[in-house]
Amino acid sequence: GIAGSVATLLHDAVMNPAEAVVKQRLQMFNSPYTSVLGCVRTVHRTEGLGAFYRSYTTQLTMNVPFQAIHFITYELMQEHLNPHRQYHPQSHIVAGAVAGAVAAAATTPLDVCKTLLNTQENTALSSLKIRGHLSGMANAFSTVYQLGGLPGFFKGVQARVIYQMPSTAIAWSVYEFFKYFLTKRALEKKT
Repeated sequence: GIAGSVATLLHDAVMNPAEAVVKQRLQMFNSPYTSVLGCVRTVHRTEGLGAFYRSYTTQLTMNVPFQAIHFITYELMQEHLNPHRQYHPQSHIVAGAVAGAVAAAATTPLDVCKTLLNTQENTALSSLKIRGHLSGMANAFSTVYQLGGLPGFFKGVQARVIYQMPSTAIAWSVYEFFKYFLTKRALEKKT
């Protein structure tokens, strides 16, 4: 648990600026940015270094529950589909896909808030007469609720689920294959 938490802290510290700020701003409709470096320079010049970490705590708040739900769901599915814990690719694929879907759906509200913090979407903020930059998860939750009510927290849930299902199915399948392959190989060397 501690190793996973530390890994998530370090992973998100590196990935938050790239994935959560630069990528999302480049993907916005009518994005003013035309390149990664141009986006980095403009964000740094106009909003400062803090802009790259504005959603870091939100990212952690999303990733820790995501990983917990993901692993618990995978283990529960394995208990039902593969109770003897044999190498069984189909059960790893199904359990991985279900685990990713459940975790993605459950953490979508956090992802919506993270996206708003990262993009600072002008149309959304100006419609509520918010000046400056939105900061903090509490402000993001309040803003999302004002803009879309409870359904606003689940915008994009289908896309997240569709993205996570194959991703987690592949990840678990590869993990289980290498675990099986390396264990089998080690046993063969002993005999």
